[in-house]
Amino acid sequence: MHVLILGTRGVPAKHGGFETFAQDLALYLKNRGHQVTVYCQIESGDELGEDAWRGIRRILIPAKQTPFGTIAFDFAANWHSCHEKGVILTLGYNTGIFSFLYRFRHIPSVMNMDGIEWKRKKWTLLQRGWLRINEWTAARAANHLVADNPEIVRHLLRHTSPGKISMIPYGATPVLAAPVRLIQRYGLNPKNYYILVARPEPENSILEIVRAYSLKRRGIPLVVLGSYVPKSNRYHRAVMYAAGPEVKFLGSVYDGDLVKALRFHAKAYLHGHTVGGTNPSLVEALAAGNAVIARDNRFNRWVAGQGARYFTGSDDLAEIIDLLESEPSSLRIMEAESRKRHVEAFTQDKILSAYEELLLQFAHARDFSSCDVGTV
Repeated sequence: MHVLILGTRGVPAKHGGFETFAQDLALYLKNRGHQVTVYCQIESGDELGEDAWRGIRRILIPAKQTPFGTIAFDFAANWHSCHEKGVILTLGYNTGIFSFLYRFRHIPSVMNMDGIEWKRKKWTLLQRGWLRINEWTAARAANHLVADNPEIVRHLLRHTSPGKISMIPYGATPVLAAPVRLIQRYGLNPKNYYILVARPEPENSILEIVRAYSLKRRGIPLVVLGSYVPKSNRYHRAVMYAAGPEVKFLGSVYDGDLVKALRFHAKAYLHGHTVGGTNPSLVEALAAGNAVIARDNRFNRWVAGQGARYFTGSDDLAEIIDLLESEPSSLRIMEAESRKRHVEAFTQDKILSAYEELLLQFAHARDFSSCDVGTV
């Protein structure tokens, strides 16, 4: 089977959850004997090219790192892939309207519909409209949809029938050990800091978390990963203004071993995501055995399960942190529940093999609409 993966900035992963998933799936499929092509966005000014990375074929498409540049990149990737033979896997529906090209050329197409992207506050009214149109068209243009959370399945049912949707979340490899020296370079000690890993956007509740943590001196730091540019971004500026002296901003960290070590040795993981389905960062926290304190919504409750603690705002988050600081035995129970939940639903082999099975059905089917697929 030949699988063409679109919708990310490419491999190797350097940006976020979708890129990491694309890398993991591409390598898994390659090791299973399949041919894999990944479309990669490169700096504008270069010519379209092709190379290989760890046995993965990369199509290199020049485009600016702007919203319009991304649209141009997606269109170029769709157009190029229309002239290939294989099954298409698109990650995200942001330019789902281009998927009609596959319908015209009778190319099997599977789309991971991501979260409810148009609800993000950062978008303008025009941008939200564009995203809603693309969600609507993607749900109809693709031969099959992947939802990463049962609540996303329910959301997609407004567009299509249950038989056209498979529920496959994200997976993560368990982290059972990590070198202490990696965190000591930042002056950190095992089980003596909290951690927050998220893009600095309002929907991820960064400001509420930082405010809650900074209400009083706690004796241990809150480590925040992510790229903050306070001079040019009002929200970033508000977060850093609200942060007390115990909040440590480490910036963006793309070293996989370092991120694993920071997670593994943390006292607890704080997760504030409000939009979307199954967030890869939360799954990775479960895989690292983190005690999880998450924003209370139906997406996070399904992922983290009953072993996590949930907050709705800064006040009750501060109360949860105070309570756990006074009851350290509760953290050990939460850690065990996180690992249990990971084994139940988010092991990497289970997730990647489910994608392989789904893609094989469409790669071999003559009538794409007749594939019988379901839920992991």
